[in-house]
Amino acid sequence: MNTLAPERAGDPAARVRPPGPGLAARARRRQTVVAYLFLAPVLLFFAVFLVLPLGFALLLSMSRWSGFDLGDIRPVGPANFTALFARGSTFLAPVLTNTVLFALGTVVLALGGSVLVATCVDRLRFQGLWRTLYFLPMVTTVVAVGNVWKYMYEPGGLVNGALNALGLGSVAFLQDPHTALPAVVVVQAWASAGSAILVLTAGLKSIPRSYYEAAELDGAGTGTVFRKITLPLLRPSLLFVCVTQFLTGLQSFALITVMTKGGPGDATAVAALEMYRQAFSYGDWGTASAAAFVLFVVVLVITLAQLWVFRRKGEDA
Repeated sequence: MNTLAPERAGDPAARVRPPGPGLAARARRRQTVVAYLFLAPVLLFFAVFLVLPLGFALLLSMSRWSGFDLGDIRPVGPANFTALFARGSTFLAPVLTNTVLFALGTVVLALGGSVLVATCVDRLRFQGLWRTLYFLPMVTTVVAVGNVWKYMYEPGGLVNGALNALGLGSVAFLQDPHTALPAVVVVQAWASAGSAILVLTAGLKSIPRSYYEAAELDGAGTGTVFRKITLPLLRPSLLFVCVTQFLTGLQSFALITVMTKGGPGDATAVAALEMYRQAFSYGDWGTASAAAFVLFVVVLVITLAQLWVFRRKGEDA
């Protein structure tokens, strides 16, 4: 019997051999194909409802089209973009300026009010009731909110009634170009504060109570505790609220349409409303698409700036 035989009959280790490189590569290819098959519905949805419209909008931004016959699309190059910033154009001022001011005012009011309300609610009983009350504007249609506030701003409305009770004169909030935009900003901040308060309340709940107990033992005041403990540990929630509120404000359309329709004059005209007018009122889809891409750049720059500022303060979320 040959004792130097490399394999013995019946030895399991001798029968099991590792797969060759070709077999392993085929197995990986099969796994990749199966993975893409599962992803196919999502990728198809993404392509149909995002990639294709984005590409078509980019084509229109460099073309002239009235919105009816695809055969009427005429390439014009960057003429639509240059027209937006040409002398005499109202897009840069007041439209784009109003858009940024509207978003900035909404963020300042909503963020400041939400932090105050969330801090107060966190110390009250029946917190579920308060959460329901301040979230109600979020589940109310924009048309209803806009019309209610529109009547409240009327000379005989609730707001002017309160001013008259204080001995002050009535204010034509939505008819005066100087007060129309701030008046709508207040409504937008009030209507969007519910989601911000919800996020900030959750952020306050995540702060360990031991920090506040240690600060109380050290004799720290309420203001010091708020500045040194609450705000720094609430920064991730503040970042989320700030970014989402800015995005909402920059893209605002329905509330302004209901309350002022961009008036008086162009006092409350914003980018989204201008895009709607160019496309559906004037039939200039090229200019509307170009304005949409300009607004996209503005939104991107402002969002990146917010992320950079928060990260410089130590937040890498």
